[in-house]
This record gives sequence, structure tokens and C-alpha cells, in this order.
Amino acid sequence: MRVTNQPILRPASLAPPQRPMSPFESKSAGQTQGNSFASLMVDKVKNVNEMQTGADAMMQSLLTGGDVNEAEVLTAVQKADLAFRMLLQMRNKLMEAYREIQQIQI
Repeated sequence: MRVTNQPILRPASLAPPQRPMSPFESKSAGQTQGNSFASLMVDKVKNVNEMQTGADAMMQSLLTGGDVNEAEVLTAVQKADLAFRMLLQMRNKLMEAYREIQQIQI
């Protein structure tokens, strides 16, 4: 019996599932280490805005008779809505933390 150090190849169905990336995650963690928190938040707001603009354009194309799949339009609108809700919750948490810091007595 011969033993090799080659990795075992598994079919895609047996590979561990990968978690889908949310709109608030960066594609590479090394790029955001040097950035400030403010620039990170601005990037995420721009990302959500782009998602909403894209969903609006797809909806406009669907309503004007363009060649767009209804399921894709629905998915884009739902993704944009979820990203906006997530951004809104982040803002709410940041405001709550700011109010708590304001109430700290020195």
C-alpha cells in the first residue's frame, strides 16, 4: 500500500458549506485594517446605496417591459431592503452607544 501526501479531493456536495458574504463584510480583511471606522461606515453606506440603485433600475426595467427576470428583480429588491435594515440597526446601536457614553460622569 502506497501513501502519498496529496490532499483528498471531495466532491462539491461534500465540501463544507461556505457562509454567504453580507453586504457589510469586506472581501479581504487585510485591506480594512489601515482604514478608519468612519471610512468603513462610509463605504458600507455607499454599498447599500448602490444596491438600492441597482434594485430600482431593475424594477424600472421590469415595469417598462425590459428583458429582466421577475425572480431576479424580487431578489435584488429584498437584498437591498435587508441591507438597508441592517444599516439602520447599526446606526441605532451606534446612537445608543453614543448616548451611553454621554451619560458617563467624570
